[in-house]
Amino acid sequence: MRDSQARTAAPAAAERARSVLAAAWSCAVSTDGVREELVGAHDVADDGRVLLRVPDDSALLAVALCAPRGEPSAVLEFADVAPVPLRHRIRARVLLAGWFAVEEGRLAFRPTRVVLHGTAGAEVVDPDEFAAARPDPLATAEAGLLTHLADAHPDAVERLTRLVEPGSRHGAVRVQPLAVDRHGLTLRIERRRAHGDVRLAFHAPADGVAQLAERMHVLLARASAAACPRALHRQRTDGDG
Repeated sequence: MRDSQARTAAPAAAERARSVLAAAWSCAVSTDGVREELVGAHDVADDGRVLLRVPDDSALLAVALCAPRGEPSAVLEFADVAPVPLRHRIRARVLLAGWFAVEEGRLAFRPTRVVLHGTAGAEVVDPDEFAAARPDPLATAEAGLLTHLADAHPDAVERLTRLVEPGSRHGAVRVQPLAVDRHGLTLRIERRRAHGDVRLAFHAPADGVAQLAERMHVLLARASAAACPRALHRQRTDGDG
């Protein structure tokens, strides 16, 4: 039963949205004819509020002071960009509609509508679920983990492709790690004119980088076994004898 759950497990939409915000370095803010790109200027409170640090002369401050409380007064957009160079690097976008308030010199944005745009389409996330969710434990480390895997261990990526169904590997010209979360690793399989993504689930969730290393070793062991099933069968037969 545990293996079956591991194969199908994936982060819920609210968790994925919180993970995008936790890892994103920038966001776009649109309100009342004003649009500003903020870099390194946001934090997310435990209750889901987005706290923004803006310059004193920012037009956003004036809008926030005049916006009617309780009505959507702005839209925040966050992009989830794959850290490894790929075609179509935008993995998802999160749009938050809500209202601003000025708190302790910062803009506090409370979402009243949350939409996650991913490869499968748009998902509306309940604001209460968004507030209660927590980012994936690997979200802030993911960029470093994936770039290290792609740059320092291309042989491991090649081995992992042995776990992909042969039909999905057909015509592949390049395979790169696309995403990782506590439930699994996703590979991007690029062909000449198209691409596809394949998810390799961990046998159990990884609650941190240390556990991720063990989960990856298990995947690589499975990949090695898949490459030489006859030798493995002989090994087991000899051991039984």
